[in-house]
Amino acid sequence: MNPKRICLPSWLVVIFFVLLAPAAFAQSGEIQLTVDATAVPLGLVKTHMVVPVHPGPMTFYYPKWIPGEHGPDGPVSNVTGLFFHADGKLVPWQRDKLDVFTFHVDVPEGATRLDVDFDYIEPQGGGFATGAPSSSDKLVVISWNQNVLYPAGTPADEIMYRPRLILPRGWQSGTPLPEESHAGDEIIFKPVALDRLVDSPVISGEYYRAINITPPGEPVHHEFDLVADSEAALAVTPDTIQKMTNLVAESGALFGARHYRDYHFLLTLSDHVAHFGLEHNECNDSRLPERALIGPDANMMLGGLLSHEFMHSWNGKFRRPADLATPEYETPMQDDLLWVYEGLTDYLGPMLAARSGLWTPEQYHEYLASIAADLGPGTPGRTWRDLQDTATGIPGVHGGGGWANWRRGSDYYPEGDLLWLEVATIIHQQSNGEKSIDDFCHLFHGGANNGPEVKPYTFDDVVSALNQIAPYDWARFFHERLTSLSPESPQGGIENGGWKVVFSAKPPLAGLRGGNPGQAFSLGLRLGRDGMVSDSIVGGPAYKAGVTSGMTIAGVNGRVYTPDILEDAIKAAQNNAEPIRLLVIDQDYYKDVEVDYHGGDRYPHLERVESKPDYLDDLIKPHAGGQ
Repeated sequence: MNPKRICLPSWLVVIFFVLLAPAAFAQSGEIQLTVDATAVPLGLVKTHMVVPVHPGPMTFYYPKWIPGEHGPDGPVSNVTGLFFHADGKLVPWQRDKLDVFTFHVDVPEGATRLDVDFDYIEPQGGGFATGAPSSSDKLVVISWNQNVLYPAGTPADEIMYRPRLILPRGWQSGTPLPEESHAGDEIIFKPVALDRLVDSPVISGEYYRAINITPPGEPVHHEFDLVADSEAALAVTPDTIQKMTNLVAESGALFGARHYRDYHFLLTLSDHVAHFGLEHNECNDSRLPERALIGPDANMMLGGLLSHEFMHSWNGKFRRPADLATPEYETPMQDDLLWVYEGLTDYLGPMLAARSGLWTPEQYHEYLASIAADLGPGTPGRTWRDLQDTATGIPGVHGGGGWANWRRGSDYYPEGDLLWLEVATIIHQQSNGEKSIDDFCHLFHGGANNGPEVKPYTFDDVVSALNQIAPYDWARFFHERLTSLSPESPQGGIENGGWKVVFSAKPPLAGLRGGNPGQAFSLGLRLGRDGMVSDSIVGGPAYKAGVTSGMTIAGVNGRVYTPDILEDAIKAAQNNAEPIRLLVIDQDYYKDVEVDYHGGDRYPHLERVESKPDYLDDLIKPHAGGQ
């Protein structure tokens, strides 16, 4: 890949877009948008739009490329009951033959407005990100991209909406959208451009709690908004609240700037919604199991998810790769710089989780060890597919039925973590300790707080900023890391920081985001508790014996499989030459296999190298005063 690829100026993309799209949209008027969520318990959200128009052909889009989702996966298949009316009369529509997200209508003579109605069906299973399950009987996440159409020919930041949201009786809500009025279960928001609307989801439910986590002296308000399937699930501890407040303070110390009016950590706690996090400029849409905050791993989960999404407000939303800063949601995005967008974020998130106290230093060490090992012997696919391709190919090359270690997936996240840790240590070395990764973040992500805005960048901009902090051949460095086909993961940052990855029989810490896989580095298997093989590492002992993804282990050495029985067999095999005998189910066939493995338990950990300074732990010490 040539990182100095030429990008079309955004103004030229917009002009090209306008010339191609027939437009009857009256750009001087606001679109009235009413989203009725009162039928959420039935799995429906209803949309009514009033669009100012002129007579003639008109094209509407349903949002396709959703920022942060990195692919054309807007949930158009969940749109039903679509009707257009003008002056009370039905107006026919046709879906575009080449793009199912595009709808064409002919606005009749004399019409000055179109009434648009459709239902969004909340999915019961499957889907991705905002297209995945987002509601239960007690709550809902309103992602506005699900509930709007928009006229072609105008950039998203120039299309104004006046949103109105109707909620089930008694439900409360959290969102960064400024309200114009709020009466009972109806909220009218202030007029907002489409790009800000899509970037500002709403969480709402019967059980809701808002917690102020603004650090003392911080002028910008920060809020922790929780919605859950039960009152009990909202019982976040004072310790967690304090550490979330620390996280906000640490972000200010890291970046030296904010680029939002206020910020909301929107957290949905339910076993009936998809669990993920999606970044926005003034909030994040994060989702965890119902009892996540009242379990022993609450801080670990929050540090792994919310810290990552919070970092995106600077890295991904404010500073955004030029190829991802498209004028609307129809223009394809190019994902070649996701190793910065997601990779740098994946480094900064855990670092601030540790600085804030949400993670302990030991948890941070274990996290790094797990991803370093997972991307080395746990991912033989890196010998044919480089890091750059995991970013470039993500719109169409992800998921699949198993074989993750050979396919590779969105490895720009964890490998980006290791990559940027190495960058941090090189800055320290090249500047003789005078500069740090914080100085880069101040330079690259700093500036005045003008509220939510986008400042695009290219590969050259990243290199230039790094050179201003610590002169080095950064272009060569990134090219080598991005195109490497080495079977070993990049551990330069860990080693420069005074540590190394080792394997031992010591069990890993519980609660790690991504986790330390059970038998991945012994038998070469990733297993569910039911024995289902989610992955069999190509070249590993189990793979060589004939165990592959999709099979189920039913028995171990003549006994019915349980995780403990398999663990006992791995330990026992250390002291004899007999193979571990597995009974596996392959579709509707039983098979006996023998795994010739005698190395015992092997789990990755970090170990100090006493001959080197401990810069790794220096990087995760608190940087904000007052903690």
